[in-house]
Amino acid sequence: MILSAQIRAARALLRWSALDLAEKSSVGVATIRRIELTDGIPSSNARTLDILLKTLEAAGIEFIGTPDDRPGVRLNPKN
Repeated sequence: MILSAQIRAARALLRWSALDLAEKSSVGVATIRRIELTDGIPSSNARTLDILLKTLEAAGIEFIGTPDDRPGVRLNPKN
């Protein structure tokens, strides 16, 4: 599971706007903005969160920690 803050941080590392992520993931920009406005684990469809996770990972983002233990993101140097 990923946190809203991790999605925001991942976009920042990639220098992507919400629109960029929407175009690359086929998730609506309004949905992405709604997810990012919440604190903690987003209350969204698990499939939508999985699509966002996979899109960001494909772009080189590595999600680290857990929601309860040092959650974060880093750019994978292999990509």
